[in-house]
Amino acid sequence: MLRIRELETGYGKKQVLFGLSLEVRAGEIVALIGPNGAGKSTVLKAVCGLIPVWKGKVRFDGTLTNGAAPSQNVARGMAFAPQGNRVFDELTVMENLEIGGFQLPPKELRERMDEMFDLFPVLKERASQEAGKLSGGEQQMLALARALVPKPKLLMLDEPSLGLSPGLVGSVFKRISEINQHSGLAVLIVEQKVREVLDVAHRVYSVKLGQVAFSGGSDELRDHKERLKELFL
Repeated sequence: MLRIRELETGYGKKQVLFGLSLEVRAGEIVALIGPNGAGKSTVLKAVCGLIPVWKGKVRFDGTLTNGAAPSQNVARGMAFAPQGNRVFDELTVMENLEIGGFQLPPKELRERMDEMFDLFPVLKERASQEAGKLSGGEQQMLALARALVPKPKLLMLDEPSLGLSPGLVGSVFKRISEINQHSGLAVLIVEQKVREVLDVAHRVYSVKLGQVAFSGGSDELRDHKERLKELFL
């Protein structure tokens, strides 16, 4: 579904990624973990076209996407939910979801929004409420639902647990796992809540200083505290 080879990129003159390679297969959840500043979020931004690829190749569903605009990648089947409950505060829940499906025909958009309300019943209850007045957990659900409206092939999530209480963190990851199991949606998650994300991910990459420091099955790290500690030092 997604194949990154020898990716180099950064911001301005500051290079952040140095020959990073990873892949996400169809139907799997892949976690990106590592210390702050390692380059995890930069990977997602480069994949979806928010920052340019300096060197290397990014292929999505068999197509080389180097240089593609974010709108082109959305049309191909990518969805990106950035960190920090990024919703449009002054717009209603309904209007936020409509923005997520701006490329869909009206009939299909209505059907997808109904599916999101079935998936997240609390959003249906708050449909006419301004998004900025939702709780942190509800805003995270809205950001997730908005990313799912266009029925993507790949969902990229940047720290979906950020700012949530421990109970809500478990609920969000459970929902992500259910969506993956029921729809076969491929998911790439950047996350600092390591133990929680390893419980739902099939595979994991640890990023350190802009390079992959570890790749393997989630179970290879889940119960190995010393190995995890090494990856974050």
